[in-house]
Amino acid sequence: MNADNIKSQMRKGYLEYCILLILRKKPAYTSDIISELKDARLIVVEGTLYPLLTRLKNSELLDYRWEESTQGPPRKYYEMTDLGHTFLEELESAWEEINQVVMKIKNTN
Repeated sequence: MNADNIKSQMRKGYLEYCILLILRKKPAYTSDIISELKDARLIVVEGTLYPLLTRLKNSELLDYRWEESTQGPPRKYYEMTDLGHTFLEELESAWEEINQVVMKIKNTN
């Protein structure tokens, strides 16, 4: 069994959650999201992030707006919708439940 495979699958499972946590604070440009993920030691490239953002938008969890930039073309800023905030609350509850299960098993062995 390959630990890297399992790590990759686990990472995919919580990446969307992390994106929503970032956007809960304020709207963000894609490179800002990537930077915050990198600061947390979760390395993501734009080619991975854009499809996730599109999926979250198509699920009506995110919306975006264009803002003029002094450094080039307009930038697309992503922000959470009301449905996104509700969904994030559900994810936080699920995360706490999963964490409790893992910690209980980890501490009993």
